[in-house]
Amino acid sequence: MRESPEAGERCAHGHIDLGERGHARRCGLEGAHHPHRHLEAISPWTRMVRRLKLEGDGQGDLSGHGGPNRAVLVYQLDSYRHWQEHLKRDDFVHGQFGENFTVDGLPDDEVCIGDQYRIGEASFEVTQPRVTCYRVGLRMNEPHMPALLVSHGRPGFYFKVLTEDLVQAGDEIVRTLRGPEAMTVQEIDALLYKPGHPRPQLERVLRIPALSPGWKGSIQSLFNDSGDGHRGNSGLSGPAIPPPAWQGFRRLPVIDITAESTSVFSLSLGADDGNSLPPALPGQFISVRMQPHPLDPPVIRSYSLSAAPGATTYRISVKQEPRGVGSSYLHQHVAVHDFLDVAAPRGSFILTDSPRPVVLICAGVGVTPVLAMLHSLAATSDPRPVWWVWGTRRQRTPLRRGSPRSARTAAGKPSTRHLQQAARSRHPRDPTIRALADSHPTSSPTSNYPQRRRPTSAARPSSWTT
Repeated sequence: MRESPEAGERCAHGHIDLGERGHARRCGLEGAHHPHRHLEAISPWTRMVRRLKLEGDGQGDLSGHGGPNRAVLVYQLDSYRHWQEHLKRDDFVHGQFGENFTVDGLPDDEVCIGDQYRIGEASFEVTQPRVTCYRVGLRMNEPHMPALLVSHGRPGFYFKVLTEDLVQAGDEIVRTLRGPEAMTVQEIDALLYKPGHPRPQLERVLRIPALSPGWKGSIQSLFNDSGDGHRGNSGLSGPAIPPPAWQGFRRLPVIDITAESTSVFSLSLGADDGNSLPPALPGQFISVRMQPHPLDPPVIRSYSLSAAPGATTYRISVKQEPRGVGSSYLHQHVAVHDFLDVAAPRGSFILTDSPRPVVLICAGVGVTPVLAMLHSLAATSDPRPVWWVWGTRRQRTPLRRGSPRSARTAAGKPSTRHLQQAARSRHPRDPTIRALADSHPTSSPTSNYPQRRRPTSAARPSSWTT
């Protein structure tokens, strides 16, 4: 403990290791003789912290990770030691739990939502506990790991980036401000996931401005139900999703590889026994486990299924990122007849039954789950009108099979309205606002959209197509 010159208070502090996810570094946690060991000598590198993520980081499942309130995931060395003993394992490496920062100190039963910290010249705010999703179970090869993180009170937590700057392994972490209500990460995690939701505690949580919107909405649902005898946990409710078709990973053969553009390629996967693969819901994704380097631990990446739901095979469409570990491996080292470890389709971003029109908004290669939805709408002769807004960086689309013409054919519906914006500048005007403003229907649903608009400045879209 030491004085913080900014806050003038006694403050928690620790040290940081920036063990990059997917890079092998043994944690050196054997025995119990080094309770305060920090790891700057093991991972001596520096990274720029940005508002949305750590520079060079890849965030696979944006429904549960990423964004300004979940930019940096933090996990503690003390929890590594706990799980090493509980699981009787000694094979942990830095990033084992999917975290960006592995820290010495900052336990979940002391860190509070709303606490602010300084690391070097960068500053951070604690926004929520870790979302204990299935991915940590896949990464750990332990299906019950998400439930164990909650029951043992060791979820980890997320930082929001308040000030961007460089951080490096070995940097000291200094608390500069205590969060209002002083509710710990462990307390709030248990309040949502465990039985018993005392109304006074829920009220305290809702008074914390730093709490992320997703968690605030879940706590608000619990609070609304706490006075009317409601049973269950409405804070965790969502669309009814069937359980995964299989547990863990299954080896599936690559049966086709197609170059969609200079930066996007599609891989089709079949069943290992020659039969049809279990159907996926439109909008779902699969997780692929790869080992790009023999001496490094496997990496797991999630990719949306882009083929028509109900197909006997799975197709994923991958954009090769310049520094992408997973996409580079798939592009450079995987060929037809190779096998990949694949988890069953998952995800709650799906089409649901509703009398309201369907509005689909996407950008770039993010069109992949939307293509599956359009195929499904056509196959079921869904009577709802469909609005599809798609923004791309350039006029040449990232997917040949995702071009406006072929996608409209896939939808097969005269009531499908599609607009594509190809942005010439780095910061184009908001495509959603522009699309909805320019495409209000008048008479014919398929003929009242502009084929092309000439930009009045370099900051305007270079083309609009239907």
